[in-house]
Amino acid sequence: MSLRFSRRLFLSQLIYLTVVGCQSPPKFEGTITIGAINYGGSDQIINQFAKFNSYLGEKIKAYVQLEPAFNENRAIERLEARAWSLVFAPPGLAAIAIARYQYTPLFPLVGVSNLRSILVVRKDNLIQELKQLQGQTVALGQPGSATGYYLPLFNLYGLTLAEILFAPTPKTVLEWVASGKANVGAVSIAEYNLHSREISQSEFRILYTDPHYVPPGAVLIGPSVERNRQEYIRQVMSQFPSVLAEEIAYVPNGQVPNYQYMISVTERVKLITSQLQNKPVRLF
Repeated sequence: MSLRFSRRLFLSQLIYLTVVGCQSPPKFEGTITIGAINYGGSDQIINQFAKFNSYLGEKIKAYVQLEPAFNENRAIERLEARAWSLVFAPPGLAAIAIARYQYTPLFPLVGVSNLRSILVVRKDNLIQELKQLQGQTVALGQPGSATGYYLPLFNLYGLTLAEILFAPTPKTVLEWVASGKANVGAVSIAEYNLHSREISQSEFRILYTDPHYVPPGAVLIGPSVERNRQEYIRQVMSQFPSVLAEEIAYVPNGQVPNYQYMISVTERVKLITSQLQNKPVRLF
């Protein structure tokens, strides 16, 4: 073998080893914690994420754990603490995470059709328009909910209410309206269609429908994950089989939603949040 050929072979092997070394996954230390909303507190969510957690952990060589939150309020606390590496966030929570806590959207969640915010009253309630809610009691969802918190507060801006009640779940909002504990409640159309049939004490009427369609939620990655690791996790998640991705409701090759309008809504509502526990509640 000639000296020139040997040198060429050596250089080829060196280049190959260098390329392979550059493609090796970044080393992870510690735990990747996944955050998600689990309204009912059911253990079913653990089974839903089991295959994904196993797949991600094997690919990135790290321990992956799921940390469900029972409502958006608790989720915001975890976002503020930068405790979640990945978040499967509904739209309102996604807007907050992006605008305030430097989370980056990776993939869209499977969207609910006709996701719009509505205000609901009992069918025998005489209120016909928003301005008549002056001095009334309103039931909202938890802070972080696009349809149950941010959009209704945005639409009620300028009014003075007797009181705002914060329900732990959308179903509770409807139960409070049905029982008369609240004059009006805020939920999404999808939640209304799901739960109104389960509450037989009263028939409901939709008082107001927000004209804006709410974007789907998103999978977000947190600022505590280093940049090169963020990109590697994105690549790994994009290769997760779509059939299995449906189990945890994200779209591996989908386009990230535009949250510009939702962020503007959350920022305006932020200006009045300090007054929401007052009685009466002045929304201005």
